[in-house]
Amino acid sequence: MRTWWTILRICIEERLTYRGDFALGTLMRFLPIITQTFLWTAIFAGAGGPETIAGFTRDEIVAYYLLTYVSRAFSSMPGLASFIAAQVRTGELKKYLIQPIDLIGFLLLSRIAHKLVYFAVATGPFAIVFFFCRDYFPGRPDPATLAAFVLSLLMAFLLGFFLEATLGMIGFWFLEVSSLLFVYMLFNFFLSGHMFPLTILPSPWDKIVLAQPLQYLAYFPSAVFLGKIQGPALVQGLALQAAWVLLFAGTSRVAYRMGLRRYSAFGG
Repeated sequence: MRTWWTILRICIEERLTYRGDFALGTLMRFLPIITQTFLWTAIFAGAGGPETIAGFTRDEIVAYYLLTYVSRAFSSMPGLASFIAAQVRTGELKKYLIQPIDLIGFLLLSRIAHKLVYFAVATGPFAIVFFFCRDYFPGRPDPATLAAFVLSLLMAFLLGFFLEATLGMIGFWFLEVSSLLFVYMLFNFFLSGHMFPLTILPSPWDKIVLAQPLQYLAYFPSAVFLGKIQGPALVQGLALQAAWVLLFAGTSRVAYRMGLRRYSAFGG
């Protein structure tokens, strides 16, 4: 535990160097909400002024889009998979083989430190944006819904980490994985629900998309907060999200061990 705490503390100190960049970058990421508000206003007007589309009012879709920023702030792991692949390709991976903590554990602590500093610095910009957009939200969720939302965010972080770690392990078998990661990020943007609520898709595509794990990175937490998923469906959704976390945690660990059998430790 002393080793884990030391690594976490060092990673936090490293991230604090860029707190100004965190704050400015977070605030700038919310600027597209202006275009999204105009876009969905035009969509509702063009559709003849319906009260809802796929169970979402215009205000709820804008609120949903804001909530996906929170979800993605937890689940996004920029550069994680490419970093792992680069460590394998350049031979620098061998330095992790002699440390008292393995690569996956080290990177998990590093990402935890990153998120802690990110939210410590970004709380202000988040609060400002949500304050000015408060009228788009239907109301404050009840304690049970809020607890489920927080739990889904924490599992979204773990799922995002282990999923990208698994992808990074492909570097043990392929020299260049940048094209594969680009395709993954493209599908991730759409299938996670970051662009629009997944229930908008026509049948049977909505059921197909809701059966894959990427929905838990953005759509599921946001829909939980807005009360679109309740009762048995909420319990089932949280259980499935936990199952996906365990699956990719095990897959990343197995892929890492199998990859080390192929690793030759050249370069670095």
